[in-house]
Amino acid sequence: MTPTPTPTGTPPGGNWALVWSDNFAGTAGTPPSANNWIADTGTNAPGGPANWGTGEVETMSNSTDNVSLDGNNHLNITALRNGNNWTSGRIETKRSDFAAPAGGMLQITASIKQPNPANALGYWPAFWTLGAGSRTGGSWPAIGETDIMEDVNGLSEQAATLHCGVNPGGACNEPYGFGSGMATCPNCQTGYHTYTEIIDRTQSDEQIRWYLDNQQIGVVRESQVGVSTWQAAVDHGFFIIFDLAIGGSFPNGVCGCTTPTSTTSSGGTLSIASVGVYQSTGTPPTPLTTPPVPTTPSVVSVTGSQGNWQLQVNGSPYQIKGVTYGPPTAAASAYMSDLKDMGVNTVRTWGTDATTQPLLDSAAAYGLKVINGFWLNQGADYLNDTTYRTNTLNDIKNWVNTYKNHPGVLMWDVGNEVLLTLQNTYSGTQLEQERNAYAQYVDQVAQAIHAIDPNHPVTSTDAWTGAWPYYKANTPHLDLYAVNSYGSICSVKQNWISEGYTKPYIVTEGGPSGEWEVPNDANGAPTEPTDVQKAQGYQTAWNCITGHTGVALGATLFNYGIENDFGGVWYNLIPGRWNRLSYYTVKKIYSGQNGANTPPVISSLSLNQNNVSAGGQFTLNANVSDPNGDPLRYNVMFTSKYVDASTTLKSATFTQTSETAFSVTAPSTLGTWKVYLYAYDGQGNVGIETLSFKVVPPPVNGTNVAVGKPTTASSYQGTGNGAPFPPTNATDGSFSTRWASDWSDPQWLQVDLGKSTTINHIQLYWESAYASGYRIQVSNDGTNWTTIYSTTTGDGGIDDFNVSNSGRYVRLNGTQRATQYGYSLYEFGIYTLS
Repeated sequence: MTPTPTPTGTPPGGNWALVWSDNFAGTAGTPPSANNWIADTGTNAPGGPANWGTGEVETMSNSTDNVSLDGNNHLNITALRNGNNWTSGRIETKRSDFAAPAGGMLQITASIKQPNPANALGYWPAFWTLGAGSRTGGSWPAIGETDIMEDVNGLSEQAATLHCGVNPGGACNEPYGFGSGMATCPNCQTGYHTYTEIIDRTQSDEQIRWYLDNQQIGVVRESQVGVSTWQAAVDHGFFIIFDLAIGGSFPNGVCGCTTPTSTTSSGGTLSIASVGVYQSTGTPPTPLTTPPVPTTPSVVSVTGSQGNWQLQVNGSPYQIKGVTYGPPTAAASAYMSDLKDMGVNTVRTWGTDATTQPLLDSAAAYGLKVINGFWLNQGADYLNDTTYRTNTLNDIKNWVNTYKNHPGVLMWDVGNEVLLTLQNTYSGTQLEQERNAYAQYVDQVAQAIHAIDPNHPVTSTDAWTGAWPYYKANTPHLDLYAVNSYGSICSVKQNWISEGYTKPYIVTEGGPSGEWEVPNDANGAPTEPTDVQKAQGYQTAWNCITGHTGVALGATLFNYGIENDFGGVWYNLIPGRWNRLSYYTVKKIYSGQNGANTPPVISSLSLNQNNVSAGGQFTLNANVSDPNGDPLRYNVMFTSKYVDASTTLKSATFTQTSETAFSVTAPSTLGTWKVYLYAYDGQGNVGIETLSFKVVPPPVNGTNVAVGKPTTASSYQGTGNGAPFPPTNATDGSFSTRWASDWSDPQWLQVDLGKSTTINHIQLYWESAYASGYRIQVSNDGTNWTTIYSTTTGDGGIDDFNVSNSGRYVRLNGTQRATQYGYSLYEFGIYTLS
């Protein structure tokens, strides 16, 4: 990284006044000061949910074995295992009045060393605050929680987060919260580092900022959650909590496993050297307010003549500068200020129902309008199913009646990509009949909407201009057409001209090339555009739309969404609520304004090897720069989209080996994976790049003597999806076929090698239903067995280990299933080494 500008985000100077502090002076082995701290005990707060509401498994204790001073000005919180049970510690300040005064700031800071046990799976250290209302019956997360430092599983990372509003969903996207994202915290397990939170009420748009060793790592603003939600969550007193949890939703979610495991180390310690609270005061600024919802409905119309059309709102020209809207509609007030700042004047939805009201209200309050979609079944029988057609039409009429006078309505959009996707259900002559029937039904809907609401246009969206001939022939009552188009968007104009259409159109989804439009890479995975290419894709789309003057009336570009998954990284402007380079491109297009602080740019990303052994190490190298010179933190994620169709991102285990190099542990499941590098700038921005790679079996220097040999089992599944799953599948040399047993313990799988054979190595490739406990046994007569390997801590994927014995028969004896299902094994590799 080679930043040249002056870095932003250092903690502000000023006249900080000490409010309260503790440097943990005292005799070794004694508890912290009872004047300052309350020790929480048990498995829940009084009247609160079990397991502290997070699924953690420890019992909190006030024993000095778990919570004590060390005699050297440190407070140590230690997690201890006793058999299958864990104890640990959680303390909170007696004071709950730590608040930022109006016009001032509050700073909460602590020097902490994170736990560093040998195996930290399940460890969850935290330095956080809760709103004082939680002690007087208030509800989480409305009362506010700020997580200043959280890490899990010993990853040397940190996340800082605000929790607010309602759960699930809401303005803070609960239960996940809104904050910095999980990212690198170098040496945080081996040394003391300073973690700081500042609540800043010196500006109208209040902020929470988080710092690691005086470098800003995250920021959340009042306008990003809404005034009333912010005031309930932030503008009041807090108390401080230190705790070391074991297990629960966060560590489980990050590792994709259940924690702690039987090998998780006992004795890991969260050590705090000091904690302090400071305030500054000042003149209160003009408070942020939420504008009122207007009450006067708009009259929207398509005016003009062939090739010279115009969309008008209340008689004035209106070019749609829009985005598709993905966040929860109930939380729309948390997003509209940002959308308005981007220059967006329109958002598009795919469905309209009882949940639409908050979106319409918030949009109208901020001067935006909504293209209200009506979802139609993409595989329905529009030719014959009169019941579906009638019921759906009645439902649409109901919602048009409900919202027709709302000032937030721009137009009605009937269906989404139905004409294209009918091909997934029908073919040949019937497909053509269904497509014509659908277009005729859309016309019936359009007429019904016009009869109820003559003041708003009606359109219908499909996935390509090949749908428009059906509308031209069957749907005369549409006011305009609509199309979703990505990589081919610049061909829409010529298609419209060539086919001689007589209606204008809008683009209801557009942006960079989609997964279905790009070439595959060497691993057979679609080549995802870079951040820079995606940003250019939005600019190109807008250029082509505005280049069709008098016909293309604007666009809602795809997608203003918060999902941080495979599709979210490919298409979303704000995955995880972090702003991408594309976000600022769309803002520039619509508002003409550049962003004051823009995301890191990953200009190159490479792997030191394309084929990586399951569970092995590879190196990820990047070239990263930040336009503002902000210090950067990183995270590495995986997706198994091209392995098992899952679009969820999974946290990788990795070590930052240099400024932009990372040693990463590969997944244990074979196939084509994608790895993602996230670069966070602490200002709410992120750069993301991705590459594919292949996970392959670890090489074995020998011969798999089990391939093709007679194989039997205690049971196998003969029926069900994909069945049968006979035992011979586990010795056919293929990683795409598997043996699956009955759903009970124990079960065995046995190979007859034909004669006594030296056995030096075993390689097992498990499906997701794996064995946590099993034994490898050999026999020369098939009756008397010798165990040559056993485990009770199997974790699935590839098991690869040496053995030393011989026998004619080799048996895998499953003693404990890891799931409710049976044992499922792709390959039972038995090797004689060269």
